Amino acid sequence: MTDEQKPVVPEEDLRHRKIRSFVKREGRMTKGQERAMELFWPTMGLEHKNGPVDLAEAFGREAPVVLEIGFGMGKSFVEMAKAEPEKNFVGIEVHGPGVGACLAYAEELGVTNVRVYEHDAIEVLADCIADESLDRVQLYFPDPWHKKRHNKRRIVKESFVVEIRRKLKMGGLFHMATDWEPYSEHMVLEMKEAEGFVNTATEGDFVPRPDFRPLTKFEARGQRLGHGVWDLIYKRES
Repeated sequence: MTDEQKPVVPEEDLRHRKIRSFVKREGRMTKGQERAMELFWPTMGLEHKNGPVDLAEAFGREAPVVLEIGFGMGKSFVEMAKAEPEKNFVGIEVHGPGVGACLAYAEELGVTNVRVYEHDAIEVLADCIADESLDRVQLYFPDPWHKKRHNKRRIVKESFVVEIRRKLKMGGLFHMATDWEPYSEHMVLEMKEAEGFVNTATEGDFVPRPDFRPLTKFEARGQRLGHGVWDLIYKRES
């Protein structure tokens, strides 16, 4: 295709093109992940295209709801759900192999209190999750977008925090964790500017890793090497 034949994208469209906080790195699913998707997506999968979700109906019960954004391969997400069976866990992940791995691990551990989306979390929050329906929102180790010119891609920003506040119940918790100190400082600044939240830390801005967040192998290795991890927990107070 020559330059003359290439479609021209209007500058206005380029300016309004959505800036995403993730890059779609779609690898091939293993046979086990494909099997898990085939067998368990019908009962544990949620579809963004279906719009607003009735979580009590989706889980078959009324229970506190924990939502995790970007659960990766789902190991710690499933382990948390197993440790807190009295809660309903909703996970959002854009990468298909991670969703398949999550469902396979849930089967392995006999965990049934999880439901998952394979979609962009920003769109799921806006289109599917009811206001004041969540008891806890978890955002663990989001892409820090290290380079300054990429900072605009970071998911933690004013519009995102406003949406989290809208979806949390009064008194609900917003828990973030990162292993990139500049991003932790960015998170603190964004939350200080946000309305309706109070930091639960008793000293400084950060809290010790809470018992409900499992220590990952990656994190344990980092600790042995002297790397830090910063946890922040904010409560919606208004």
